[in-house]
Amino acid sequence: MISLRYLLTGIGLLAGSLSLSAEPKVVFEHDASGAGFTFKRVPLPANNDAATEAKFVIVDGERDRNGGELAVLHDGKVPTGEDQPGANFFFRAGIDGGRISVDLGRSVSVKQINSYSWHAGTRGPQVYKVYGASGEGQGFEAAPRKGVSPESCGWKLIASVDTRPKDGDGGGQYAVAISDSKGEVLGDHRHLLFEISRTEDRDAFGNTFFSEIDVIDAKGPAPTSSVVPVGPKIVKEFTAAEGKYQFLLDVTAAPDLAEWAEKELKPVVIEWYPKLVTMLPSEGFTAPAKVTLKFRNDIGGLPASAGGGQINLNSTWFRKELKREALGSVVHEMVHIIQSYGRVRGGNRVPGWIVEGIPDYIRWFLYEPQTKGAEVTARNIDSVKYDASYRITGNFLNWVTANYGKDVVLKLNAAARRGEYTEQTWQTLTGKSVQELGEEWKKANAARLEKAGKTEAQ
Repeated sequence: MISLRYLLTGIGLLAGSLSLSAEPKVVFEHDASGAGFTFKRVPLPANNDAATEAKFVIVDGERDRNGGELAVLHDGKVPTGEDQPGANFFFRAGIDGGRISVDLGRSVSVKQINSYSWHAGTRGPQVYKVYGASGEGQGFEAAPRKGVSPESCGWKLIASVDTRPKDGDGGGQYAVAISDSKGEVLGDHRHLLFEISRTEDRDAFGNTFFSEIDVIDAKGPAPTSSVVPVGPKIVKEFTAAEGKYQFLLDVTAAPDLAEWAEKELKPVVIEWYPKLVTMLPSEGFTAPAKVTLKFRNDIGGLPASAGGGQINLNSTWFRKELKREALGSVVHEMVHIIQSYGRVRGGNRVPGWIVEGIPDYIRWFLYEPQTKGAEVTARNIDSVKYDASYRITGNFLNWVTANYGKDVVLKLNAAARRGEYTEQTWQTLTGKSVQELGEEWKKANAARLEKAGKTEAQ
């Protein structure tokens, strides 16, 4: 199977060559499970390039206050995780990108322009045009705003970049390298102008997380980097449901878990991902068809997480839980991928206890009921609440399903996915409020425990 990463590289070369009359060439690489911006054809981010001491200015648009300042674009540093807003620059949510000017401080024989980005979803790909100028011509405008063609005021188009994939959100690491197709310089420029566009307008969150922009001087020192390169990647590709669903299993960060992942984890994913999709349908919804499972060493004490088509697995935690909770935790995270509640913008917020309770209901009562991992016991009966989340909410959902209809969770999930969930949803599905159901569930458990206690006493 051809790697998506290298397929995209080829597309980038072709697109760059055709659109730029075989002068500059655009190479881009994409790694859905990347770390360390380690690519074959694009160098590591530099910390001594011509942009390091340059002046970056927002010409048009507005920085998102949740992100980093412009300085993060040329400090030679990059994020260590896929969702670190402060380590990236991105334009404010809801606007269509903007323009950034770069004053290199002197005329530079630009050999290469490289840009890097990283995000788990649609903020990963890059869409921009870059222009260059000496700044000496008559009529030169250093800060042309949107609506003004740069080429009308002293700028020359260097390249157009668009790394968006045809399918999916395109999450992961991206690296772009713009150079001359003949190995010459792109031009002698003091000024650069980046006209950046958002990657999508389905919601307000399409502005790319840019991690670094490098400008390589043909007459400058050889580029150096403070980024630690990642060793050889260990990635397995497999499919489920006769190729309908595609998976990448990345054990680069935990090669010692490769055998377990192949023998134990992979069969569970192949069997249960299609099952979960069938369990949680809704009108007009298509579950993500491409999922990455990645072992990581940089997520603290979190056992696992999911987002943007990727499931992150804590290597240290998994080593301790291989024979206990490891597989069940992956089933839980696969449910999160399928829930896809974040796709609806502007709808009703789904309470966290439902977001986590549905995966734990499926995990503890459908995937591994024999473990009895979500039981209400005599020890916790006095404090349990239906909205306690995770296992306890899973127990509550199982009881509601058994007493008020096998489709309750299916319909609850569908309402949440559409952004239509309210407390009235419970009344509609069961004829009772969620508070009434919670009291009834707790009393049922208390009665069960009392009966069990009397039986033991006898």
